[in-house]
Amino acid sequence: MDIFLQQLANGLTIGSIFALVALGYTMVYGVMKLINFAHGDMVAASAFVGLTIYTQVMGQATSLVAVIAIFFLSAAVMACVGIILERLAYRPLREAPRLSAVVSALGASLMIQNGIMLIWGPQMRIFPELIPQVYWDINGVVISLIQVLILVLSLGLMIALYLFVEKTRMGAAIRASAIDQDAARLMGINVNRIIAIIFIIGSSLGAVGGLFIGLYYRGITFNMGWQYGLYAFIAAILGGIGNIPGAMLGGMMLGLFQAFIAGYISSTWADAFTFILLILILIVRPTGLLGERVAGKV
Repeated sequence: MDIFLQQLANGLTIGSIFALVALGYTMVYGVMKLINFAHGDMVAASAFVGLTIYTQVMGQATSLVAVIAIFFLSAAVMACVGIILERLAYRPLREAPRLSAVVSALGASLMIQNGIMLIWGPQMRIFPELIPQVYWDINGVVISLIQVLILVLSLGLMIALYLFVEKTRMGAAIRASAIDQDAARLMGINVNRIIAIIFIIGSSLGAVGGLFIGLYYRGITFNMGWQYGLYAFIAAILGGIGNIPGAMLGGMMLGLFQAFIAGYISSTWADAFTFILLILILIVRPTGLLGERVAGKV
C-alpha cells in the first residue's frame, strides 16, 4: 500500500507537468489544426532561460520574490519567443498544404534545440535549488515541498485557463476561432490576434512546466525538450487533442501510468508501456478519452 501511495504522489506530480505542457499543444491544435512540434524544445529553453535569469539577473537570490520573478520573467521571454515563432514559421504557411507547416514546425524544433546547445553548451546543467528541501513522512509516504507546490500551482493554472476559455469574452473568441475561423472573422473577431494569444498562453504554460522540470529533476539538457514534448503530445492525444480538459486528464493519467509502471514493473519499461497505452487508446477511441469537439460546416 505504501508503494501505491508513494507512486500516486509521484505520478500526480509528473502528470501535472505533462498536463501543463500538453495544454500548449492542444490550444494551438484547437485553433490552427497544427501540431507545434517546437513546443517541447521551447519548454527546454525555458529551463535554461530561468537558469540564466537566476544567475545573471537575480544574483542567485533565493527569496520568495526572486523565485516568483524568475517564473514571470521566464514566462514573458518564452511568450515573446512563441509570438516570433508563430509570426515567422507558421503564419506565412497558413494557406499552404498542411505538410508544409509540419516541416516548418520540425525545422523550428531543430533550430531551437541547436540554439540551446550553442548558447548553453551540450553538457548537463544543474538547476539551482530555489525551493527548500522540506519533506513530510506520512505513514511511510514521503512527500516533498516541491511536489506539493508543483501540484497546487499546476492545478491552479489549469483551472484558471479553463475558466478563462469558458467564461470570458476572449475565451469565447478563442472557441469561435477553433470552430470556424472564417465565420469568426465575419463576426468581427481578429483571428490573427487570437492565434497570437494562444501562442502566448501556451508558451507561458510551457515555460512554467520547463521550470518545474528543472526544479524537480534538477538536471537539464539541451535535448530534453524532445522527450518531454513527446510525453505531453501523447498526453494530449490520450485526453483528446484540441480539448483543454482532455489535455489535463491525459497529462495526469500518463503521469500516474508511468509512475505505477516504474514502481511495480521497471522504469526501463515505462516508455514501452506508454506507447502500448497510446496504441490501445487510438484503437478503442481514436479521438481520445474526452474527444475533440468538431463542428461541421453547412
